Amino acid sequence: MTVPSSPDGETSSKSLINATAPPRTFLARFQRWEWMLVGLILVVVALNSALSPYFLNAQNLSRTSSDFMEMGIMTLAMVFIIIAGGIDLSVASNLGMCASFMGWLFMAGVDIWIAALAALALGTFAGFMNGTLVARMKLPPLVVTLGTYAFYRGVAYVLLGDQAARGYPEAFTYIGQGRLPGTLIPFSVVLFSVLAVLFGLVLHRTTFGRYLYTIGNNEEASIYSGVPVTRIKIIIFTVSGFMAALAGLVLAARFGSTRPDIGNGLELSVITAAVLGGVDIDGGAGTMSGAVLSLFLIGLLRFGMGLLNIQGQVQGVVIGLLLILSILLPNVARTFSGSGRKLYRQSLWAIIAFVVVFVAFVAFFFWSRAPLLIK
Repeated sequence: MTVPSSPDGETSSKSLINATAPPRTFLARFQRWEWMLVGLILVVVALNSALSPYFLNAQNLSRTSSDFMEMGIMTLAMVFIIIAGGIDLSVASNLGMCASFMGWLFMAGVDIWIAALAALALGTFAGFMNGTLVARMKLPPLVVTLGTYAFYRGVAYVLLGDQAARGYPEAFTYIGQGRLPGTLIPFSVVLFSVLAVLFGLVLHRTTFGRYLYTIGNNEEASIYSGVPVTRIKIIIFTVSGFMAALAGLVLAARFGSTRPDIGNGLELSVITAAVLGGVDIDGGAGTMSGAVLSLFLIGLLRFGMGLLNIQGQVQGVVIGLLLILSILLPNVARTFSGSGRKLYRQSLWAIIAFVVVFVAFVAFFFWSRAPLLIK
C-alpha cells in the first residue's frame, strides 16, 4: 500500500486513514465478501430445510439463536483486535474464569448481581493485563494470550475444582434463558444486536475505528504519524476482556450453573467467525457486518448438523475447515487475480472454491451419519 506524505515529509494520520477506505462503486459493493456470506446462509437454510422438517420451526430457531450469542459477544471485540493486527486466544478461558468466579462468590453467599459485577471487573482487568503485556512490554499477542489462555482456565479450576455452582435466581437466568414478553425473541439476541450496532458504529463511523485499520495496515507508520497505538491496543484488549466476562455471565445464565470448563474451546469458533466474515488475519481489513453474518452462518450450520445427528467431533472438523478456508481463500484469490480485473476474479475464485468445499461438506455429513455397525 502506498501511503501519501504530508508537506513536511512525514506521513499524516489523515492520509493513513483515507488509504484504508473501501471502494465505493456499486459493483464493488455487490461483490463484497458479505454478499457471498448472505448467499451461503441462504443455501444452508434451503438445504437444512430440505433435510429436516424441524429446521424452520420457530421454537427451534429461537432456541438455537440463543445458543451462539455468547460466541457472538466475544466476536465483536475479536474483530477490533484482529483488524489492529493482534489476536486474543484467551477469550474462552477468561469467560470460564469469570463465570467460575461469579459462581464461587454466589456459593459463598454473595448476592448474584454483586457477584456478576465482580466477575465483569475481573474479566476487564484480565483483558487489561493482556493489553499491557502486548502494548507496553511489546510481547507478541499470540504468545501473551496463549499463556493467559492456560492461566485463566487454571484459575477457574482452582475456584471451583470439580464442583458446579448452581441455584442461580430466575432474575439472573433470564439473561440467558428469557425471551421478550409476548415474542420468541431471546433476550440474549437483543443484547447481542444492541452491542453489534454499537461496535459497528465505533468501527466504521469513528476516528477510533479508522485508527484500528491504520494500525493493522502499518503500525510503525501509525506511531510516527501520531496515532496513540499503545493506548488503543490496551483499550481493545480491555474491551475484549469485558466482553468475555459478559459472555460468561450469559452462558452461565443459559445453563443455570457454572463448571470450570464452561466455554471450553469457544476461542476457535470466535476467531473463525471473525476471519470467515472477511477480517484479514494479518490485520487492516474487515467489517463488522461480515463478522455478524459469518456468526449466523456458523450457528445455522451447527444447528443443521445437530438436527441431522452429526457428531460433535465432526462439527468441530467442519469449524476447523472453515477457519482454514477463510484464511486460505483470500490468498488464493489474490494470487490468481489479474491487475485489471482484480475485484471480479477474487469474487469468482472465492465462489468456485466455496461451492466445491460446500459439496464436499455435504458428502462428509452424509458419510458421518452412516451406521457404525453393519449387520
